[in-house]
Amino acid sequence: MTTPETPRDEPVFHEPWQARTLALAVSLQDAGAFSAEDWAQALGRAVLRFPADADTPAAQADAYYRACMAALEELIGDCGLAVPSEIDAAADTWTRAAEATPHGQPILFETGLPGRE
Repeated sequence: MTTPETPRDEPVFHEPWQARTLALAVSLQDAGAFSAEDWAQALGRAVLRFPADADTPAAQADAYYRACMAALEELIGDCGLAVPSEIDAAADTWTRAAEATPHGQPILFETGLPGRE
């Protein structure tokens, strides 16, 4: 498994969701939802599906943290915290909320709920 190299003048996280994804994975691991070995194996599988062959550090980080998100979704499903259909429904709700939100405004999850468009 490889991770993107981040030059010292580049931020580790290019977007807030990247930090939140990793923080959630660490929190769930600390709570005993899954082991460090489970995380490493799931992340290794996901990294293969999201190759970091982009040409900028931000794009490489995006690929890596998308792999982190995929691994986290897999483990959340495996440990019974959520089923894949719930994860997919939440992602769809978020997408609808993002599309309905004017640029520069905060995205409210509730905006994407059915009947709230």
